[in-house]
Amino acid sequence: MSALINAIPLDQIRYNEQGLVPAVAQDYLDGTVLMMAWMNSESLLKTLETGEAWYWSRSRQELWHKGATSGHLQKVHSIRYDCDSDALLMLIEQVGDIACHTGERSCFHQIEGQIIPPSADMLSQLYRVIVDRRVNPKPESYTCKLFEGGDNKILKKIGEESAEVVMACKDDDQDAIASEVADLFYHTLVALAYHDVDLRDVYRKLQQRS
Repeated sequence: MSALINAIPLDQIRYNEQGLVPAVAQDYLDGTVLMMAWMNSESLLKTLETGEAWYWSRSRQELWHKGATSGHLQKVHSIRYDCDSDALLMLIEQVGDIACHTGERSCFHQIEGQIIPPSADMLSQLYRVIVDRRVNPKPESYTCKLFEGGDNKILKKIGEESAEVVMACKDDDQDAIASEVADLFYHTLVALAYHDVDLRDVYRKLQQRS
């Protein structure tokens, strides 16, 4: 039996006229919205019992165990309902990192006729830009100059920024602390990208330790 079984009071969920409630799946690590589907009372109960996402397919008029065919299961870490009790939000671990039937990570990948990965948290967005600078260098880019300098230059900057964080904290200057930590985060992300370490692997380590 899943630890989710008593996560929400089933009798308080408000379903629409078709007996359905919208359920949004969000990545448990970086907050990316992956998909929205519908649940009925039976699929919600199976989700809570199994710890894996089950939905109701309106086109097939049957229960739908997400990923049962493709292998792209959704392991549910937590589930909550909104203030009106008529919508659900699930933090999930997407097996295979593909939620959309098109093969994209998220169903919300289309914008202005283009296929662009959806936004996640600020660090993830910044990391994506840094990786792009590594793959598509721009001569005027400070990030590219760091990559060109390799570990010696990148690690020197991390050391400098770490010291500046310490000094800002010693001065108890909140604005300076925020600014120096931002610099430290940025240079650390450059080090991750230089060594080809995915930021989400760091998030996984933090989640495991939490």
